[in-house]
Amino acid sequence: MISGIVTDRHATVALTFLLPNGSNISIEFVIDTGFTGELCLPLEAVSLMGLTFRHDIPANLADNSEVFLPLYEAIVFWDGEEREVLVIATGRRPLLGTALLDEQELVIQFTEGGLVTIEEL
Repeated sequence: MISGIVTDRHATVALTFLLPNGSNISIEFVIDTGFTGELCLPLEAVSLMGLTFRHDIPANLADNSEVFLPLYEAIVFWDGEEREVLVIATGRRPLLGTALLDEQELVIQFTEGGLVTIEEL
């Protein structure tokens, strides 16, 4: 089970990345059920972490415009196991999308400091 808390009306969980240089870093993500990808991180963070670039992907924005965004590979610890994930380098806030919630149960106690849990179905 992955757990986190509600902070400033955002359901958050921390994920630990296994970086290419062998070190680990933990990053807090906001769960965004409107984002259908896996993870988003600011480009500066992706660059500092040394993640592997895959290619640019088209993305449809909220205003219905289309842009191309860089896609990277990373390894995170998900429920205690290493898992390869795709990270879109965009925005200012780390986001966790619904692609990582597939076959999972998400429970949010939606009050400040409330418990957030993600558990495999």
